[in-house]
Amino acid sequence: METKLVKIHQIEESLEEIEEAARLIQQGEVVAFPTETVYGLGGNGLMEEAVRKIYQAKGRPSDNPLILHISDIDMIEELTEDVPDTARKAMECFWPGPMTVILKKSDKVPRCVTGGLETVAVRMPSDPTARELIRRAEVPIAAPSANTSGRPSPTKAEHVWEDLNGKIPMILDGGPVKVGVESTIIDFTVAPPVVLRPGRITREELENVIGCEVQMNTSLKASDKGVPKAPGMKYKHYAPKARMILVLGSPEKTAAKINEMVCESHKLGHKAGVIATDESLGAYQADEVVSVGTRKNMETVMSSLYDVLRGFDKKDVDIIYSEGFEGEPLEEAVMNRLVKAAGHEIIRV
Repeated sequence: METKLVKIHQIEESLEEIEEAARLIQQGEVVAFPTETVYGLGGNGLMEEAVRKIYQAKGRPSDNPLILHISDIDMIEELTEDVPDTARKAMECFWPGPMTVILKKSDKVPRCVTGGLETVAVRMPSDPTARELIRRAEVPIAAPSANTSGRPSPTKAEHVWEDLNGKIPMILDGGPVKVGVESTIIDFTVAPPVVLRPGRITREELENVIGCEVQMNTSLKASDKGVPKAPGMKYKHYAPKARMILVLGSPEKTAAKINEMVCESHKLGHKAGVIATDESLGAYQADEVVSVGTRKNMETVMSSLYDVLRGFDKKDVDIIYSEGFEGEPLEEAVMNRLVKAAGHEIIRV
């Protein structure tokens, strides 16, 4: 398959290209497109054949649910059976934006979208290209991240091209995304609501808006019977090609431990990389040391995290050591991705 890469400038100047992508979705094809979080791989969320093509292009396990993307809050009524008041308050405040709600699904939503569950995940993105594409397709668009399953999510069109060129008909290039990590997922089918995946919208912000406690559960429990209720809960995600180890501790102890492990790697003839921050960039003696941003502004870390992880693939390192992040609300989202990228290989010093 030939993949067409289309640069989107101003929406008004790119309506013909967006309309072409919308027609492909109406015909049951899949298209990669930008959102404010990461690039999505979208198909008609009400058409089983289109959903199958999404899973096939990504190599994604079929029990990993997809998120339905909508362009108007009224679209949620046909996708769900019940919208609690707490969910409505959250949607009114944070939509359009990087928040996904889990609600009881309606009969209109195919079970292949929900991983066989009776719940559905729904989000309204704020990216203008995404919204215009959904409007013109006139269907909710099922869209996981537009990358090979398990790889770091794409925050640039070139990342999508690296993974999916030749597998999908079209990529809409809207430039680098703004947020850089996937949406916060919150389950409103339980009380109190539960965050299943942290993101740009923090638990504290949700609690302030909906007026009740919000719990956190970002991994599967035995009672879940092995079925993930939201994307990113069950399988290894966001992983670079090299083995990755996450180190937690004070800046001084972290740097000392990582340098010690880098030295051991060199003795074994391995090329080592380090994910640092602006504050610690000069503390390491690895073959490749890259800053992921500044701790003074975690949004810089979120926006560049996946680009840094993918960049190490091109640096041909054998092992990556990464600093950890703990304490601040936004650091929860970054740590969630780093832990899964490292396959839970964590050292605390």
